Amino acid sequence: MSLLFRFALAASVAVASPSAFAAESVLLHCGKLFDSRSGKLLGAHTVAVDAGRITSVVAGHGTVAEGSGARILDLRNSTCMPGWTDLHVHMGGQSSPDSYSEGFRLDPVDFAFRSVAYAEKTLMAGFTSVRDLGGEVSPHLRDAINQGLVKGPRIWAAGKSIATTGGHGDPTNGYNDELSHLLGPPGPSEGVINSVDDARQAVRQRYKEGSDVIKITATGGVLSYARSGDAPQFTVDEIKAVVDTARDYGYRVAAHAHGTEGMKRAVLAGVTSIEHGTYMSDEVMSLMKQKGTWYVPTIHAGRFVAEKAKIDGYFPEVVRPKAARIGALIQETAARAYKAGVKIGFGTDMGVGPHGDNAREFLYMVEAGMPPAFVLQSATIRAAEALGVDDQGVIEAGKRADIIAVPGDPIADIESVLDVEFVMKDGVVYKDRVGNREAPSP
Repeated sequence: MSLLFRFALAASVAVASPSAFAAESVLLHCGKLFDSRSGKLLGAHTVAVDAGRITSVVAGHGTVAEGSGARILDLRNSTCMPGWTDLHVHMGGQSSPDSYSEGFRLDPVDFAFRSVAYAEKTLMAGFTSVRDLGGEVSPHLRDAINQGLVKGPRIWAAGKSIATTGGHGDPTNGYNDELSHLLGPPGPSEGVINSVDDARQAVRQRYKEGSDVIKITATGGVLSYARSGDAPQFTVDEIKAVVDTARDYGYRVAAHAHGTEGMKRAVLAGVTSIEHGTYMSDEVMSLMKQKGTWYVPTIHAGRFVAEKAKIDGYFPEVVRPKAARIGALIQETAARAYKAGVKIGFGTDMGVGPHGDNAREFLYMVEAGMPPAFVLQSATIRAAEALGVDDQGVIEAGKRADIIAVPGDPIADIESVLDVEFVMKDGVVYKDRVGNREAPSP
């Protein structure tokens, strides 16, 4: 399968017009600057960028020594901020009424071609980094992006998520008896475990395949072809074996979880983050605060599936009641978690909803009672903390030159995040709807 994906991506990039995405020396004259450390919106600043890094950040629009000879980009009517990070996406697919049959009809090359388009949409929406939590295509897409062959965000790839037999990530759910007998039961290589030893093997297999992060499905899920959306599906010992083995390889562990008991087991076992968290109890929130566990709500996905559950035929009938019941609750849970002081990182579960629509999550978080500055931090400096990196998420000298711009003031009007007009990643300008106008000489 891995080899097929490599061929698929090679075919994809052949039609992607792979120009040399070279970083240049530029000065950005920003009308306002979002300071993600303080959560405050600052006045006019000049940001100097060279060789993919920020070299200086100074107030006003004067000259900057490090930027001598640099091209000047006029963003004086815009707010500059660090490029956003979405901590929960699936680049290999996108929900549709045909999703449940496509795995039988399409080839890996089809999913690879699609992922190239999804990656570019995500980048152009202002997301310069993503954590892809499940999908065999993502490690290969990551490599193609890193090599400058296609346009897309920086990817932390989980590869195949780890599940239990019949669990949310079991790839054979819904197969008929004949097909199941023909293929045989999936095991750790396919991401399905049933013991502590299996758990260790599954993590090592992800290491062998080049993953950056480990994802487990600690409870049932909404879109899997199975009845339960919230039952616990791992023992504490199994999750702990995943976490301990992951730590050996420098991995963090994200846990998909809707049900209370599954969340509790995952937090006690030491996972880095809880994804979705629909039925999160006060006890679980308290445990997460004690353990420093992150929460990634994915409100967009919840609202999307709840809406689609109203449409006859969009989901299989075994999925439809779960989508209607669970999806509608996530925003309320996120509101309670914020009030309780749980650490929150930005994530959408995009691939459930349409790629490129990621920024709408900001609006839903604000609707849930989170301040605009807080939600912007959740996708910048807080997301970097959740990933365990310190070279992005802030606009400061020495950090990656991941910079985006939106018109107006996103603190006063959060809907401005839907109108990203400038995107720079690693010092390369990928989108400039302002038109590359040069600012007048000071």
